[in-house]
Amino acid sequence: MVSKRFFFTSESVTEGHPDKVCDQISDAILDAFLLKDPKSRVAAETSCTTGMVLVSGEITSDCYVDIPSIVRETVKNIGYVDSQAGGFDYKTCAVLTSIDEQSPDIAGGVNNSLETRETSEQDTGAGDQGIMFGFACNETNELMPLPISMAHRLALKLTEVRKNGTLPYLRPDGKTQVTVEYVDNKPVRIDTVIISTQHDPEINGETDNAKVQQIISKDLMKYVIEPVFAEYSIKPDSKTKYLINPSGRFVVGGPQGDAGLTGRKIIVDTYGGYSRHGGGAFSGKDPTKVDRSAAYAARYVAKNIVEAGLADKCEIQLSYAIGVAKPISILVDTFGTGKISDDEISALVDKNFDLRPSAIIKNFDLTNLPAKNGGKFYQKLAAYGHVGRVDFDVPWEKTDKAQLLKEQAASCARV
Repeated sequence: MVSKRFFFTSESVTEGHPDKVCDQISDAILDAFLLKDPKSRVAAETSCTTGMVLVSGEITSDCYVDIPSIVRETVKNIGYVDSQAGGFDYKTCAVLTSIDEQSPDIAGGVNNSLETRETSEQDTGAGDQGIMFGFACNETNELMPLPISMAHRLALKLTEVRKNGTLPYLRPDGKTQVTVEYVDNKPVRIDTVIISTQHDPEINGETDNAKVQQIISKDLMKYVIEPVFAEYSIKPDSKTKYLINPSGRFVVGGPQGDAGLTGRKIIVDTYGGYSRHGGGAFSGKDPTKVDRSAAYAARYVAKNIVEAGLADKCEIQLSYAIGVAKPISILVDTFGTGKISDDEISALVDKNFDLRPSAIIKNFDLTNLPAKNGGKFYQKLAAYGHVGRVDFDVPWEKTDKAQLLKEQAASCARV
């Protein structure tokens, strides 16, 4: 049999990327409202450009939140503190807001689902219609595809060495990208590593672009690339290609270099393109929005299936109708790697996972996570991925049902 060989690439971005600036602002606003009023309904959209941040959307809550202060604090913590260095900073940027309340038509369906609308009971309906995907595979310890796992770790390390002063000439904006070679659907080597990072125009007294690039390349190899790849069993080899700031110069960046917008990095937020995506963004949305909560639940289901050894990779698709509690459809796809049939796994999913919005919110305690994490939870998710996180505790990453699934699967027809 001829081996199947292909290359797959995923990218990540740092928290200073303009789109990620917006994601973090939107989620910082969500954190603030849920901290004061866990029943808040939030749909906060942010856009930014040189010298300006605009927050718009629909928010219904019993509390008041100083949105401009949250915007400035978030921009400051990211690292945009000097307008001379970045053309955008927390002190001088204009902050504009345009906020309405949630539509009463939407609220009615969310507050009381179709299934319980004519009964004395009450259940939460989905906050919108749509499709959501969750995925897991056994390529990494966190059960994520290898390319996006590596890209995220590089981006996170890039920010770490900037903030801790190891490489003080770095600025907040940056991108990483990793290409992995696969043979017979298994990763075998690292083909290409790309890092583009914003930087000061002068480094160590050098202003010549070529010399500046040489300094950055040497430092990133030592302080970013080598430490990150030391964590993985598959490592770069003599043929691995490195492209560090391939444009030659990256001084102008962040919101000055490109306008930013909430929800424009949905592939970075999930599986790096390795799995399908329903199209809905996460940041700035409260947990009644199934774009967010159901995507987390789908990851939870897929991860437990893979952890249980029922498949090497698993993708879950969920679909919802606005105002309806139960999913309209649930699809399990193990891409031929299942140890039992996909139909049998689907039956296990139906038996063991309650995928109504109210159940998801309760299971993960989604409305109380900011209060349980010092007032900030969703903002931390807004950069470096909403799934596969290993740097802090995320409830949908737990595999507490894997053993139960494994035991129940043992009674299925094929093992």
